Amino acid sequence: MLFDSLRSLLAGVPVSWESILMQILATLFVIFCILPLHEFAHGWMAERLGDRTARAAGRLTLNPLASLDPMGALFLLLFGFGWAKPVPVNARNFKNPKRDMAITALAGPVSNLLASLIGAILYYALMLTVLPSAPEMVFTGVTSFFNAYIVINVALAAFNLLPIPPLDGSRIVSAFLPDRLMFAYYRYQNVIVMVLFLLLFSGVLSRPLAMIENAMLEGILWLAALPFQWFGML
Repeated sequence: MLFDSLRSLLAGVPVSWESILMQILATLFVIFCILPLHEFAHGWMAERLGDRTARAAGRLTLNPLASLDPMGALFLLLFGFGWAKPVPVNARNFKNPKRDMAITALAGPVSNLLASLIGAILYYALMLTVLPSAPEMVFTGVTSFFNAYIVINVALAAFNLLPIPPLDGSRIVSAFLPDRLMFAYYRYQNVIVMVLFLLLFSGVLSRPLAMIENAMLEGILWLAALPFQWFGML
């Protein structure tokens, strides 16, 4: 994100300021609209499975201020990955704690993928109708916005599915672990988080994350194009 653009500038590589502006706008839209949706999805699914903790805490809401984490928002702007304030969930209220916690955790990344799918469908619709005749500046701006929006949501889904505490993927994996291993898994959560950031900033996770993101992105774009292919528009 902005960090990559800054690095390109320092290296003397030309950058498009219009594209950077659209990336910032797309990121802000994700911060104030999609991250709250991600957390709402966790709380909504938990309530469907018997846990009303999120509603009791006033967190079953799409109000961005309830979910905004300043540091997580800053990281998303700078590096393309970030987080919101997690919705409280009490697994003891579930009938099947392990299974239901995994389903609740999965709801967050799924919301990001659905958001990216809706964005991709809208982008295709605009590309096939108004954008071809739009001024070049409008065409470039809209294209940059939707590209950034779709990629950010896919990246957030892939990032959250990593099986590393406290990410959603760890909750999914823990459903398949014996209790003894699960407790050990979370016992060293703080250390694992520090190692995670070290791996991210060192670039060790860049290649596997990129592979996951590319696979997800191809799937999203394929699904988004299907309705238009059915009607012979693509």
